Amino acid sequence: MFLLIAGLGAADGGSAAAAASTTGSASDRLARLAESYWQEALQANPVSATSIGDRRYDDRLDDNTPAGIEKDRVRLERVLAEARAIPENELDSADQLTRVALIDYMEGLLAENGCHLEEWNVDPLAGPHIEFMNIESYQPIRSFAEAQAMVKRWRAMGPYLDQTVANWKVGLAHDKVAPLEAVKKVVGNVKETLAEPDSQWALLHPLKMAHADWTDAQRAEFAKGLTAAVHESVRPALERYARFLETEIQPKARPQEKSGIMNVAGGLDAYRKLIKLHTSLDLPPEEIHQIGLAEVARINGEMEDLGQKVFGTRDRAAILERLRTDKSLYFKTPDEVEAKAESALAKAKAAIPQWFGILPKADCVVTPMLEHEAKVSTIAYYRQPATDGSRPGTYYINTWAPETRPRYEAEALAYHESIPGHHLQIAIAQELTGIPEFRKHVGVTAFVEGWGLYSERLADEMGLYSSDLDRMGILSFDGWRACRLVVDTGIHAKGWSRQQAIDYMLANTALAENNIVNEVDRYIAWPGQALAYKLGQREILRLRDEAKKALGPKFDIKRFHDVVLRNGGVSLASLRHEVDAYIARGGTL
Repeated sequence: MFLLIAGLGAADGGSAAAAASTTGSASDRLARLAESYWQEALQANPVSATSIGDRRYDDRLDDNTPAGIEKDRVRLERVLAEARAIPENELDSADQLTRVALIDYMEGLLAENGCHLEEWNVDPLAGPHIEFMNIESYQPIRSFAEAQAMVKRWRAMGPYLDQTVANWKVGLAHDKVAPLEAVKKVVGNVKETLAEPDSQWALLHPLKMAHADWTDAQRAEFAKGLTAAVHESVRPALERYARFLETEIQPKARPQEKSGIMNVAGGLDAYRKLIKLHTSLDLPPEEIHQIGLAEVARINGEMEDLGQKVFGTRDRAAILERLRTDKSLYFKTPDEVEAKAESALAKAKAAIPQWFGILPKADCVVTPMLEHEAKVSTIAYYRQPATDGSRPGTYYINTWAPETRPRYEAEALAYHESIPGHHLQIAIAQELTGIPEFRKHVGVTAFVEGWGLYSERLADEMGLYSSDLDRMGILSFDGWRACRLVVDTGIHAKGWSRQQAIDYMLANTALAENNIVNEVDRYIAWPGQALAYKLGQREILRLRDEAKKALGPKFDIKRFHDVVLRNGGVSLASLRHEVDAYIARGGTL
């Protein structure tokens, strides 16, 4: 997944930044505001700072207290007001794009802040019980000082978990609770973690690292400190976390028939805000639902055509049955899953110079998910490189239960998550010069995920798919993202039950049932996020078609891709503006 610094905690220095941004030219004011915002954001969201390679705040977590959340709201509103006050007509086109990006981003974060998801949302995929276990994978220890910072951060996890419970208590007092299935999944996952000895937890993996330059006393201090942090802070807090969910939330949790956010007080208004946050579009849920139905019907037709070629039948039910039940179409071992991902990535790396002018310096590697998250996670995700070059971009592949992982979807998945998908777009953004730092590391979901989905079909144009059967994965995944428009709006705005959403996806995608269940639970936990993929892809394809039609023989695919990628993860409106300008220039950069 791409980095979106959201849910930021309190940060100091706001008044100084405010004073600094009121003097000088409009361009100077904007530059100072963008930089001061970014520094505050890194300080307020220290785990995200670590993930991109900024190690200044390795010893802390973000502030998830009500006071911290409120201070953050005030800070974001201040940044928004200052950005709006900078005269647009005094800026050049590049700075105008930065101003719009900053305004869009602040509006999105404030909309999310106003939804108060922290009071009731229980996230089985990316809640703190999962995310804390992942931190060690991108917080390498290079010095004893960094080891001491890690001990402090691990110590802070207990209070963070307790504050999460305190936030849920507020929601519970106002009859705002999570859906039952999400609660049960989290309880089950945490109990599995608690059943293991501390020594098996990912949080203690850093103890296995050799530090030849440390003294014996330093090694002993680190081992004692980290072990104590896990045993005295994290484990007891996880026990309280699971106990509260099981005894207080679960008995009152919403049944699967009321899984959507519309069943929470103020939920429909919150859903509309989240649609705007993730898509950058002002589209009502019903319109998105209808777009989804039309897309599903179109893609189903394509699948019937390809089914005739691959399986000798146009019967979609028979095609889906074959894709789901033919064991020869599925992997047998975790190593096979990983090897296929590796081979697809290698093919893509070799092909991209013919399709892109701008290429990232950072490498991309494949890594299997760890067991603590694989059972409840989606099929894959991506983590951006560290900006200091200490860590490549990483395509995390779910190798758990390989017999449920289709071979025919593996290539499409790899091209979405790695190259030419997320790694290409995100690594390029991180390496851009001449733009503010925040634009290198944050992005509108519809742009980032829309690019990922666009890349799945682009990879076919690039000649990367091994066979027609692998192309079936393109249609399976495209249909899956189209179904999201139907299912997400169905759950959150039309009153669909969890099972109704599962049944719809079973009828209209080739995804295995275990993946569909995890996906639906993801849509329930992250309202609106799933809409971004298909809506973003449609806009990129529409802009490409317009550019080809307008430019004719002057159209160059490498230039088009560079225009799309050279400004970071902008809103769809800003992307359209950039492509329109590219067309007006006659196809030059």
